[in-house]
Amino acid sequence: MLGPPEPVGRVCAVADNRLAVVDDAFASLPERYLGADPGFDATYQIRLCDIGRTWEVRCTGHGARVRKGGTRRQADVTISTSADTWMRLRQGELSGVEAFGRRLLEVRGNLDYAVGFEGMFRLPNGRPPLLQIHDIPVGRHRISTMTMGRGPDVLLLHGLGGTRASLFETAATLSRRYRVHAPDLPGFGSSSKPPLGAYNARWFADIMLGLMDQLDIPWAHIVGNSLGGRIAIEIGLNAPERTGALGLLCPAVAWVRRSLHPLVRMLRPELGMLPHAIRRSLISMQFWSMFHDRDAIDPAVGDLVVDEFRRIYHSAGARYAFWTAARNIYLEAPFGRHGFYPRLAGLRPPALWMWGSHDPLVPAAFSRHVAKWLPDARQVTIDRCGHVPQVERPDQTNDLLVSLFNEAERSGLVPSSRSHADVRAA
Repeated sequence: MLGPPEPVGRVCAVADNRLAVVDDAFASLPERYLGADPGFDATYQIRLCDIGRTWEVRCTGHGARVRKGGTRRQADVTISTSADTWMRLRQGELSGVEAFGRRLLEVRGNLDYAVGFEGMFRLPNGRPPLLQIHDIPVGRHRISTMTMGRGPDVLLLHGLGGTRASLFETAATLSRRYRVHAPDLPGFGSSSKPPLGAYNARWFADIMLGLMDQLDIPWAHIVGNSLGGRIAIEIGLNAPERTGALGLLCPAVAWVRRSLHPLVRMLRPELGMLPHAIRRSLISMQFWSMFHDRDAIDPAVGDLVVDEFRRIYHSAGARYAFWTAARNIYLEAPFGRHGFYPRLAGLRPPALWMWGSHDPLVPAAFSRHVAKWLPDARQVTIDRCGHVPQVERPDQTNDLLVSLFNEAERSGLVPSSRSHADVRAA
């Protein structure tokens, strides 16, 4: 039976108290602000839909300002969520990446700004934020990197044309027991886009090793999807002493059938520097073609990713990076003295290869080439899955990764916890 209704006055008092708590949390943002790089200027619109209130937060290199009510400036980011979720974020009970992955908040606008928002403010009692996005200088490059969690280090590498956003759910899951680093690869996302970058596996691998140096990471487990998987393999081949276990998600291995090789070789990625645009409908079609079970993907998230690609692709440097990296993937020699597969036979770190049963880009049939050159390779085909298993089948993918890392650590198959200087000198 239903109990007697709550008195109207008590309900109003509870609502007023909740609004007062939320107001106080927003009012404390300026004093908790950790600052931003000179020249940074972003306006956030925060909508708490269940209580029907909106706040504007403007963050610059000089400080943070909060205004209650409608925005006076055009917002770079709109974040919509509930008061309960917002307060859990404020208390550090939940990270923004985890809330986004669990669909507890919705984002419109610049996704990178949205994810970085919580990292700009201290938590209660002066605690550091659960995640931070920082620009790390690596030689002449600037690598935008998200770091969250505590424990052994894990490096997450995204695929061609993507950003670290494709690994958010993996980052949130692994951060419960690992310190996770999710960079935007050079040429992509918010990282620098050098016009003379080689954009091949060795070039990417060297920069990622430089990033590990800058972050004082002696060794790390490495997870890579597509192009990121190819880079992870290259790191494992060239620096096994820096590599724990490799989680290879539909990695971009060398093509064996090369009927289009002459045509691709003639295509010049420099043409990507010329101003041009790609229709949103074409980007959307390509995005959704990577998944087999489209019902597993939130359409709102899909729209956000498509818009993010369009925003980034406006940069000539991003276009050059995309086409150069794509060309290098296709043209990599599979055989011969320096071919991919003969080199693969020398891979020492423990690795788990995950293929999608319905991957239209890197078919699961590539597993037989891996088995030929690396007979002891552990390989799994994820059923009813396309090219991005960490998005389409996140629970299964993340469980496999955690098991891989645990087994490697228990079996002593990862580098010892030597100091950073010792590893670099090895």
